[in-house]
Amino acid sequence: MSHIIGIDLGTTNSLCGVFLGEKPRLIPNALGRMLTPSVVGVLDDGQLLVGEAARELRVTQPQRCASTFKRLMGSDARVELGGQAFTAPELSSLVLKSLKHDAEKFLAEEVTDAVITVPAYFNDNQRKATKIAGELAGLKVRRIINEPTAAALTYGFHDRAAEKKLIVVDLGGGTFDVTLMEVFEGTLEIISTSGESFLGGEDFTNRLVAETLKGHGINFELAELQQPLRVARLRQQCENAKRRLCDETEVTVVLPNEDGTLADGAPTVTITRESFAGAVKPLLDRIAGPIGKALRDGRTESADVDDVILVGGATRMLPLVEFVRNYFGTEPESTFNPDEVVCRGAAVQAALIADNRAVDDMVMTDVCPFTLGVNTAKDMGGQVRSGYFVPVIHRNTTIPVSKEHVFSTMVPNQREVQVDVYQGENRKVENNLKIGELRVTGVPPGPAGQDVFIRFTYDLNGILEVEAYVGSSEKKFSTVVTQHAVDLTDTELEEAVSRMQQLKYYPREDMANQRLLRYAERMVGEVSPFQREQFEDAIDMFEQAMNSGDRETVEAARDTLEQVLMLLGIDPDTQEDPSHE
Repeated sequence: MSHIIGIDLGTTNSLCGVFLGEKPRLIPNALGRMLTPSVVGVLDDGQLLVGEAARELRVTQPQRCASTFKRLMGSDARVELGGQAFTAPELSSLVLKSLKHDAEKFLAEEVTDAVITVPAYFNDNQRKATKIAGELAGLKVRRIINEPTAAALTYGFHDRAAEKKLIVVDLGGGTFDVTLMEVFEGTLEIISTSGESFLGGEDFTNRLVAETLKGHGINFELAELQQPLRVARLRQQCENAKRRLCDETEVTVVLPNEDGTLADGAPTVTITRESFAGAVKPLLDRIAGPIGKALRDGRTESADVDDVILVGGATRMLPLVEFVRNYFGTEPESTFNPDEVVCRGAAVQAALIADNRAVDDMVMTDVCPFTLGVNTAKDMGGQVRSGYFVPVIHRNTTIPVSKEHVFSTMVPNQREVQVDVYQGENRKVENNLKIGELRVTGVPPGPAGQDVFIRFTYDLNGILEVEAYVGSSEKKFSTVVTQHAVDLTDTELEEAVSRMQQLKYYPREDMANQRLLRYAERMVGEVSPFQREQFEDAIDMFEQAMNSGDRETVEAARDTLEQVLMLLGIDPDTQEDPSHE
């Protein structure tokens, strides 16, 4: 039986792992790194780049790259790339397929099954989109697991004798989750969860970019539209500054020209730890809300939490660490690498599915992170008014769960019932998120007040199924029609898979050369004018060698380019590690 791999599909970075022997292991990509940037690029010849090479290309040619598309999961938005329009599941599938190839190389076997993690606050549409992305990549998705739950599995696997109440603070590249749980005798029980689907490390970077531009009288939103090369170059600098401020007290960034170049004498901005903390304070204030909500739902005081686990590279940021330290009055747990803890937990979940003896003493329970219900009408003083939300499954209910609620027809001889499905906490549906609808037809003639039974079933993957029927009829309806174009028929899925298979990936074995080329192209704008000619000659020679396909010529040209980089004071082996969301 082939191995089931665990995948952390992130907004900024993704990685995969597998349970080997008696422990989870991470799988390196073609560059020998564990983290693969969730970036897709297209070369002039139509070949696809995924990962670090695409991330480097994004700095100099942002129009040829797509990133942060995880935020579009569950919507019908499309991204233009290389003359083609891609959905978020399609772009995500390209990242997943790259990870699948890495796993097959590592395990020396075909990989067909996977566990994929998602933010706990992903809704039904987003979870279905993730499952479709896996299928497009040629993977059977055995389980969709919440990221904080995966982190807790890593914790529980590491210390099975622990009896503690802990909270997972998960700040990824584009999402934020907080989950309260208890660990005892190898059992992990999720108590409550909360979060935001549009708050992550990318937002912290964007705050730095916006503040830097604002200091020079430039509007960030307008610059993104009108000066994309300038913003791309500045964003890369701000991402780097965000990381460096973990170890340094201040960092200087250079304001690029409109074309993205860095000219001599260009304006500079010094970002200190204090100015960074001030810039991101509104984001930290947003983080406080979900934490408080999770604690209230779990009837727990912050002082009663034994351990705080930080998940996601963005949690390395000092303002975030200090915020968490002050909120809970304790030092966050530092046993695990925040970039890797979710993926390791996904590998543990894969081992649980495979009935691996190494985890046969572990038990995990999870919850539905949000309230699910339907739109109903109420009699308000003799007037019937619709638009009221009636919960069927309340947030933080242990899953899997199946709940039934009885409603009534409104008028005599009502022939159909429209069931609108919502997610949220507001009493009015207009303030909640509509995630689907179900139409019950063929209702037998009869008086008003006939019973309408609606059953919600929420499974371990966090996917909702709705069933409805009228009491006087044996006919049941159980198809949820989602708001967006997420669900695919078997035929549509086959067509999508066929279309994605026709795309050509840049050869995996040559990805290191492509990454070096794109890195060198980015650095051209950062060397002095009198050094540039020699540098560009070395780049041209390397690119020509790559086009020739002759291995010896490529190696010689690569050595020359690396030597030139070293002479210019640029170490080609210290290219920025994408270890922070």
